[in-house]
Amino acid sequence: MNEINLKGRTAIVTGAAQGFGLAITKRYLKSGAKVIMWDIDEEYLHKSYKEINNPKNCFINIVDVTDSNQVNNAIQESIQDFNKIDIFVNNAGITGPNIETWDYEIDDWKKVIDLDLNGVFYCCKYIVPHMIQNNYGRLVNIASIAGKEGNPNAVAYSSAKSGVIALTKSLGKELADYNIAVNCVTPSAGKTRIFDQMTEEHIGYMLSKIPRKRFIKHEEVASLVSWLASEECSYSTGAVFDLSGGRATY
Repeated sequence: MNEINLKGRTAIVTGAAQGFGLAITKRYLKSGAKVIMWDIDEEYLHKSYKEINNPKNCFINIVDVTDSNQVNNAIQESIQDFNKIDIFVNNAGITGPNIETWDYEIDDWKKVIDLDLNGVFYCCKYIVPHMIQNNYGRLVNIASIAGKEGNPNAVAYSSAKSGVIALTKSLGKELADYNIAVNCVTPSAGKTRIFDQMTEEHIGYMLSKIPRKRFIKHEEVASLVSWLASEECSYSTGAVFDLSGGRATY
């Protein structure tokens, strides 16, 4: 593992109790950062926090990112407790059901969009003024290859992740005059609890599209997201970084 210097930095990672978010948290801690883990799943969050066993630099907060007031309050509390938030990773998300668009339930559509897109917007909206005030920040949004290509039988997820890509590009341009980098990554699928929401047919479809013929490892996401959170990422902003095992063609 190459060393990425995040010493003296404080980060918030959403959806940090498992999967990509947990791997990112661990990598940030190894790189010297303090990390505040956000998740709505209290049981898994406490389990992961206990596993990490780093009370000096790791902290937890039960936050529902679909609730804008909760997001704002949690950010303001963290600023008060830690003086500054340098890094924010929007990772929390769900896939929703694997159903054709015309049979997709409206409530399911709203649930996916609310978490996967609106939640990212709320977090960006409330952390950015603080980063502007400090003239420093690193925002990393976890999108998906589905947001580039559109997966069949995953219309809400694909639409939300495409929205995250566009949000990243817009916000990156708005903040280009500040020392704030806003970037996103588009991973192919990784084996997380999110697979529990998918059909075996859909999982097989995703694997068949990856030239490397395997799912992404959580640590591979954490590696890139760590560099994007570092001071070295000083020029790229509003960018989309492919992590699709060769699937993406643009």
